[in-house]
Amino acid sequence: MRDPDRPMLFNIVFWVVLLATGVIPFAAEPWPGSGAPVFALNLVLVAALWLSLPWRRVGGWRRPLPTAFMLATFALGYTGSAEVHILLTLLAIANVAFVHSVRTAAVILGCLSAAAFATMAVLDGDALRAMVQVVPVFVFALFVLGMVSAVLEARRLLARVRELTVAEERARMGAEMHDSVGHHLTLIKMNLENAERFRTRRPEAVWDEVREAKEMTVAALADARRWVRALRPLALEGRVGSAALEGLAASFDGTGLSVSFEVVGGEPSLDPDVELVLYRVLQEGLTNAVRHAEARHVDGTLVFDGRRVVLVVADDGSGRDRDSHGGFGLRSLAERARAVGGTVVSGDRPGGGFELRAELPVRAKAAT
Repeated sequence: MRDPDRPMLFNIVFWVVLLATGVIPFAAEPWPGSGAPVFALNLVLVAALWLSLPWRRVGGWRRPLPTAFMLATFALGYTGSAEVHILLTLLAIANVAFVHSVRTAAVILGCLSAAAFATMAVLDGDALRAMVQVVPVFVFALFVLGMVSAVLEARRLLARVRELTVAEERARMGAEMHDSVGHHLTLIKMNLENAERFRTRRPEAVWDEVREAKEMTVAALADARRWVRALRPLALEGRVGSAALEGLAASFDGTGLSVSFEVVGGEPSLDPDVELVLYRVLQEGLTNAVRHAEARHVDGTLVFDGRRVVLVVADDGSGRDRDSHGGFGLRSLAERARAVGGTVVSGDRPGGGFELRAELPVRAKAAT
């Protein structure tokens, strides 16, 4: 019932149509004694198969279920349905396309249409009437396949966009990691080279160089730990939503930064894409506060307001560099927020420091 891969609208349509398929024949006319049990078993079979249907490519025993479901819905027309079951067959065709391919579904559709036409033409003795009944269903089925094809293409493009986003984010973070950790390692190398050069001429200066190298090592280690935190996945130890954000804020303890995090309002179930944007906004605000703003304290506030969620990350640091027009990280966040129907803005606070503010819908807008 709660299969995340199955479109919710399909679920609603299926149960409504199945109920109508079972009720209308009884309401239309009295059942002959021999037909009702077969029809009832057919309905039970269709319902059982629906609950087991996969909606993505799978292997094993579930792979043939879409074809079995299609045949079971098709059989309703012969066991007693008053043609109401046709919508169930259209759903079955869509399911075959999702699990196998649009081409496979089209082949099966062609075979079923030919079989239905031949059966009706033989039983009724009227080929024209059979064609009039089969062709509209065939056309609607082609429309369904077209819609499924569009959904599958949208899924493919969305997966590709996410892959590119991850690659872009990793490239950005790799470059920044190289600049920060690489800078410290370069200074450590220079200190050790100086210590080696001074060991005979200026022995007293050797320990100064070693001490500075030690301090740089501590700084490089702290920087590396911050990047490890920044690269953590969204679910920290199984937590999501505000719990994941609180975990991210707590993970910056020990970096010299004091972080407070507050949640205001009742928390609804967040769209995964919205949740990811919130996580990245807090991550960017905390990382920038440590690396650039020389901040000592950061306040994070997550406010749930009906259909909106607002995240504010404010620090007491030096504010934005006057020569800076917003780095890649902030521009990337703004683009992500627009993609889900929200906004991310940033700027200096009136009392000093820097503020990052995200306003997002609880449910991400549909892609257009």
